[in-house]
Amino acid sequence: MQNSPHKQHIRLLLTAILLFSVGSVFAQRPAPGFADAVLGRWDLTVASPDGNYPSWLEVQLRTEWQLMGRFVGRFGSARHLAAINYDNGSLEFRVPVQYEQNPDDLHFVGALSGDRLEGTTVDSSGKTLAWSAVRAPSLERQNAPQWGESLELWNGRNLEGWRPRSDAQPGCWSVADSLLVATPPCVDLISERSFEDFRLHVEFRYPPGSNSGLYLRGRYEVQIQDDLGKALDPLRIGGVYGFLTPTANAARAANEWQVYDITLLGRRITVELNGRTIIRDRVVPGITGGALDSNEGLPGPLMLQGDHDQISFRQITLTPAQ
Repeated sequence: MQNSPHKQHIRLLLTAILLFSVGSVFAQRPAPGFADAVLGRWDLTVASPDGNYPSWLEVQLRTEWQLMGRFVGRFGSARHLAAINYDNGSLEFRVPVQYEQNPDDLHFVGALSGDRLEGTTVDSSGKTLAWSAVRAPSLERQNAPQWGESLELWNGRNLEGWRPRSDAQPGCWSVADSLLVATPPCVDLISERSFEDFRLHVEFRYPPGSNSGLYLRGRYEVQIQDDLGKALDPLRIGGVYGFLTPTANAARAANEWQVYDITLLGRRITVELNGRTIIRDRVVPGITGGALDSNEGLPGPLMLQGDHDQISFRQITLTPAQ
């Protein structure tokens, strides 16, 4: 049976509406390359009343017209963005709360200003804070390193060559029985010398359940934690905190001496724990939570995390690259 002219008219009308709707959807999609100006990794600095603090942002394509990304805040680990939008030079993204006291997602708004990003965010007290960001450097090295003379960063007698991160807990780092010991409540301890590329040998010991870390250049934490027998994770011993997962759990039991041998060349890191290579020549994407700053292109100190639990060190030897 032939369709009536009336039915044919309705069918044509519905088809036109469908085609118009589909066309509208595709018309709303940004053109390829719409976000090239913000794709990649960014080193952020947030201006806070109690001092500037670092953060880190990575922007990636999820589809040709949608974005996704990761973020590292003042503390905590890398986390995926809850939402991100970029349109005609303006950037907006939201970050799930981790350890922050904000009642909702962290909210950042900003815009391109030359080769920088600049904008604002709101802290847990409701204050508006300014932030800025520069592109993170690649830190690629073209030549194999030439190693210099090894340095004993701790002299085994006192705290000469080191300073606390703050004056909050005076005397919490001490020397006892030829050991460098952090007794909680405590703060991080920072070497007075800064370094670029190096090999590091560290011997340490912790009681059951303890948590600490080594911050390379004051920016990249290699986790120290009582994790014998636990599953592998970038938040556990041997991991570059929140970024790189070790290939094996080489930890010894608590109260036994553990040994890290770490090589850092640019962003490339190799980690040995107790004589076993657990991260081999991997790229560290960016700073980890608790970093001193986000100036990744500059040398930085070694920082011993002391703001968590008890930790003891008996040898800290660094061999710089020349």
